[in-house]
Amino acid sequence: MNPQEGIAPVRQYHIAPQTGVAFTVQKHQTIRVIDVAGRQVSDLVCFALQDIEEYLSSGRTIDYNEKLFLSTGDTLYSNRSNPMLAIIEDPVGKHDFLFAPCSREMFTLTYNETKPHPNCLDNLAAVLDQYGVKAFQIPTAFNIFMNVEVSPSGQVAVKPPLSKAGDFIDLKAEMDLLVGVTACAAGKCNNYRCTPIAVEVYE
Repeated sequence: MNPQEGIAPVRQYHIAPQTGVAFTVQKHQTIRVIDVAGRQVSDLVCFALQDIEEYLSSGRTIDYNEKLFLSTGDTLYSNRSNPMLAIIEDPVGKHDFLFAPCSREMFTLTYNETKPHPNCLDNLAAVLDQYGVKAFQIPTAFNIFMNVEVSPSGQVAVKPPLSKAGDFIDLKAEMDLLVGVTACAAGKCNNYRCTPIAVEVYE
């Protein structure tokens, strides 16, 4: 299945800025995450549908792919070393798997934000709660379209995403999954302009 062959998606989701959505997919279905307006990050986490104690693992994914930045042909693994998602098409080619979802604590510690601020952790927890997933169970996200530069000394710098309006990434489910996706709420990650994300699911 190639979503570009004119096949209609079986489901579509519009994620408003600074919000999230949760849904299930079956093995072999494809998730397309679309940057609607350009330069917008999307946090993606997932869990094995039959056992939420199996979840997406940044550490094992980086380990088994032997690279920090993942793209077409790479596989995202669970904490039990099972394939969860395969990247089958990725025109942008720059994403991040190093940072946890932004949180209330992050806005306080990093930006000295004293008032409540929308954040990906709370947004994911809110939409995943109906499936029995609590905030403390949410792992480091696959930060789609996030553009991070790593210096030779190991310093990390968040740059504006490379994605343009309409750019996407296609991920094939390697098992039945519970998936959470956000339109990231941290302005710095999104060139200081939070915009929507669209998701399409294909057979």
